[in-house]
Amino acid sequence: MKSSKSDALKFFNFKALIESLIAIFVGFLLGAIVLLVFGYSPAETYYWLFKGALGSTNGIASTLAYSTPIMLTALTFAISARTGIFNIGAEGSFYFGAIAAVIFTNIWGNMWFGLAMGMLLGALWSLPAAFLKVYRGVHEVISTIMLNWIAWFFVLWLVVGPYANPNDPNKTIRIPESARLPLIGNTDLSIAFIIAVIASVLTYYLLWHTVFGFGMRASGINPKAARYGGVNPNKAIIWSFVIGGIMSGLGGAMKIMGEPPTYAISQGMANVYGLGFDGIGVALVGRNHPLGIIFAAIFFGMLRAGTPLMQIGAQVPLEIIKVIQGIIVITVAIPGLYDLIKKAFKRGEA
Repeated sequence: MKSSKSDALKFFNFKALIESLIAIFVGFLLGAIVLLVFGYSPAETYYWLFKGALGSTNGIASTLAYSTPIMLTALTFAISARTGIFNIGAEGSFYFGAIAAVIFTNIWGNMWFGLAMGMLLGALWSLPAAFLKVYRGVHEVISTIMLNWIAWFFVLWLVVGPYANPNDPNKTIRIPESARLPLIGNTDLSIAFIIAVIASVLTYYLLWHTVFGFGMRASGINPKAARYGGVNPNKAIIWSFVIGGIMSGLGGAMKIMGEPPTYAISQGMANVYGLGFDGIGVALVGRNHPLGIIFAAIFFGMLRAGTPLMQIGAQVPLEIIKVIQGIIVITVAIPGLYDLIKKAFKRGEA
């Protein structure tokens, strides 16, 4: 128990905090240099970024709403990373969670049933990659990349085919009112954010305060030593995929059930595409720690929510804003990526 507490507190140690703050400062500094090169004022641009993301109730609500799905897909990556797996399959499970919400809420009209089915389909979609890894030795990066594309085309077929909205060709049929997630106050923020935070805290408790979670982390640090201690690394890998699939499936379901005014999947899946991949960056910034991921997701949400006012207030083109945000995200993620590579070298996998 002593080691669990010290490991949990490690994230909050002074060194990690300083590294993260320096990375954030360097990221914004590099972004400012790019802005100057293109003739824009960094001070004015960043002013509108923070004003748009944090300067009003609706801005804060947008920041938290954007952070919700990527918080859950980040947990998918982090849980696997703690088990020694580089799982990038959150994207596929997210698609299945989203379409599950559309399908099953229109059958039963129940919010909890929609969330449960999103988690179930997300978990089921994670199993092929888990079994391929454990029983056939297929590297998870290869299998999850291919499975993501299979998930994309299959769910896209459902979106444009059986579940297309006959009254609006730009989206699927909508989530019925009885199954939509309640909104908080007079904002567009739903209780999905609260559920995502609870999921992060539960994941932290599972990994750091249970024997089951200790076995998963031990397998990630040293599979041979874990096996010697009575832990089955193969079971740990399978469970890491399953729990990760549950998180991404939940994220996909809540994205559709708690996103007004659409409450549907857009044609081309524009409103669900890429959120699984964004979760990788969030996880790296959060040092693959469930509690760190909460703050990292909010940071990413802030960058996203501030984009409209950066365009309107500072007159910066969207393309340059994306470049600035990309520089900031990459810079902030470097310490987490360095930790991940260092652990891979220690396991002899890199």
